[in-house]
Amino acid sequence: MIKVWTDAVEAGLLDRHGERGSTFAYIPDAAPDRAVSVTMPVRLESWSVRFGLPPIFEMNLPEGALRERLRLAFAKATGTFDEFDLLAVVGRSQVGRIRYTGDKEQLHEDVPFQSVDEILARRRNGDLFRYLLEKFAAYSGISGVQPKILVRDEQAFAHMQHGPRLSQSYRGATHIVKLWEPNEYPQLAANEHFCLTVASRCGLEVPPYRLAEDGMALVIDRFDLRPDGTYRGFEDFCALNARRTDEKYRGSYETSIIKRFQQFANSLHLNDDLEKLFMLIALNCALHNGDAHLKNFGIVYDDVLGEGRLAPVYDLVTTSVYLAKDTMALTLNGSTRWPSSKELRKLGETRLGSPPSRIKRILQRIDDAISATKADVRAYIKQHSDFSETGERILLEWEKGASFSLRPSA
Repeated sequence: MIKVWTDAVEAGLLDRHGERGSTFAYIPDAAPDRAVSVTMPVRLESWSVRFGLPPIFEMNLPEGALRERLRLAFAKATGTFDEFDLLAVVGRSQVGRIRYTGDKEQLHEDVPFQSVDEILARRRNGDLFRYLLEKFAAYSGISGVQPKILVRDEQAFAHMQHGPRLSQSYRGATHIVKLWEPNEYPQLAANEHFCLTVASRCGLEVPPYRLAEDGMALVIDRFDLRPDGTYRGFEDFCALNARRTDEKYRGSYETSIIKRFQQFANSLHLNDDLEKLFMLIALNCALHNGDAHLKNFGIVYDDVLGEGRLAPVYDLVTTSVYLAKDTMALTLNGSTRWPSSKELRKLGETRLGSPPSRIKRILQRIDDAISATKADVRAYIKQHSDFSETGERILLEWEKGASFSLRPSA
């Protein structure tokens, strides 16, 4: 049995249910603001699923290499290693406001210290990937097929732009370190670095990010961490659509993203955030990011009963560099092919209710941001010859994407 905490206060208990399912029940005196999700309000009746975990509890489970690393480490002791076991391992250190412990345990995080500057500057003889995976795997409750590690660096946090330094008593993670095997997706860290630069130039909110000197890691400040060491709520669109991680490619941008955001935003800033959401969708099309699925969009909030805002941009990559015939992760107008500028303009005008001139300016803003960032990519190519092949492919994909999806046809 697993004890579930929200905002460092006990909320309820999660247990196995049936042959392969699970069930969650709030404690009898749980207040409404202890809700684990905007989709699961506090109630007397339990929340049960026949297979796996409820989506909000599955949301931060590692995938891919990190999950396999944990399975190898713990399966021998547990006998099996399913999602419930995985949550028990990584549950004390998560993205967002939810934490998990044993039903008899008290809450603590105690993530090991790791200098972010060392990650950025040192190659560790090419073994950085394995070193961080072994040290931080059990503290990294964060989703993604490619390994993402949560680390704690108090000194680096002191120089961040989020306000005063964290308390010396804080022991949780301060940064996300994204790692890639170079033989699988060459230069993926630099790829994401420049895609995030485009997003930032568009005016979208992007957490501070830094690329390691050897291009093997991307370090990102946590956007869910407040300066006082407490956490903002975060939910991705798999959770908002009540879908499992293996259903992250199921749905449309119109309904599963835009309409669902309108349903749960509950914000005075809804129109502004809708415009940013449209911009982000269009940006993914222009950059040819074929992995903009349900888990790569999210909302953040300070109060589960209050207003939800569009989460900062994350996991933004030009995937067509590695998959030449890649298409969109979700459908638009019933298709996963890259949309034309006409189709994107129609999406903005119908779903946002914005005048054509406004939508045209948004697409032009994205085009300008891509053009400006191309100069950065070319400069990086000159300084890093090993990035040359990937960099040239990125530039080609960006030009193809901008020409078709942003610029009016002749």
